[in-house]
Amino acid sequence: MSPMLPPLALAARSTVSAMGTGAAATREALHARRGGLAPCDLPGMPEGIWVGRVPGLEAVALPEALSRYVCRNNRLAEMALRTDGFAEAVAAAADRYGPQRVAVVLGTSTSGIAETEEAYARRGADGALPAEFDFTHTHDLHALPRYVRARLGLSGPAVSISTACTSGARSFLEAQVMIAAGLCDAAVVGGVDTLCRMTLHGFRALELLSKAACRPCAADRDGISIGEAGALVLLVRAEDAAPGTVALLGAGASADGHHMSSPHPEGLGAVAAMRAALAAAGEGPVDYVNMHGTGTRANDAMEGNALRALFGEGVPCSSTKGWSGHTLGASGALEAVIAAICVEDGLVPGCLGVETPDPEFGVDVAVGNRAAPVRRVLSNSFGFGGSNLALVIGRA
Repeated sequence: MSPMLPPLALAARSTVSAMGTGAAATREALHARRGGLAPCDLPGMPEGIWVGRVPGLEAVALPEALSRYVCRNNRLAEMALRTDGFAEAVAAAADRYGPQRVAVVLGTSTSGIAETEEAYARRGADGALPAEFDFTHTHDLHALPRYVRARLGLSGPAVSISTACTSGARSFLEAQVMIAAGLCDAAVVGGVDTLCRMTLHGFRALELLSKAACRPCAADRDGISIGEAGALVLLVRAEDAAPGTVALLGAGASADGHHMSSPHPEGLGAVAAMRAALAAAGEGPVDYVNMHGTGTRANDAMEGNALRALFGEGVPCSSTKGWSGHTLGASGALEAVIAAICVEDGLVPGCLGVETPDPEFGVDVAVGNRAAPVRRVLSNSFGFGGSNLALVIGRA
């Protein structure tokens, strides 16, 4: 069980995904039910798949002093830092607490592996990688928090999280523990993951990719659409934020170790993580569950079983990956921000492109948007290797 820790306010938020750049674009896409998935047009990728690509990402320039960090992943992080005044909000927090008291805790699953793929393609006759290739500042899993900390001028703790598709959500839990322990007073959390050959060809080899835009929870769902996203949040103690700011109320984690790539069919680890998150958040309703819901047969069925065990048909559920695609290590952070929008707007976003939800789930799957009071959202993330993470987002 996760301990009950004080709630943390989402004092600033930034998202960049196929849904759009920034809060306004993300919110409008949800309400208009306009997804960002499209046929993949990146070179060297599997044919006949759809992805959630961020337009214009290749043209983003990093500050000249940080040019050694240049890679697709850090370009996306840079886009997120420039969006919705996020960097300015962190600067204000650093002025308030001191730059050494602001932590950076970020998740990613592949970091800048696309840079390594390109370097490998340019290796010399002796097999050596190009001399200008900088693994430490691009592909290394710590390159992302290292870049963000340098870019923001922070000197507090820096932590990289790579727990597969729970990475972005896990950063919230780790930061909550760090702030409660007195290691820092605020934290930049979230996740950044970008499209690369290894991911797309890997999921194709596992026969998990959808032939069109993914349709989580559909009776005839056929797989995942991979996306890319950068989602950043500034967490501070609730009393240090404006009254009514949406907060992280609780987080819970488990590791069931059932199988390297397949979830436990009954969702035992998922149930454990959700129960821990609900206990950590204390008494209060759950008005909506943002499912991990990737669109694969096994994953969605497992989550349906887990939700039925906890809630029966009493709580509306849906997955928002039909908008963004599965953004892997960034997905939990992106969906935490979406959960905050749902609380602010009183929105239950129904699954995109789904006419008939899987009747075997036995839960209330929303297939159209619903307007309703949303006080608390349970947001789920599950990953390869049996990693499970649940967050409760709502009003403190």
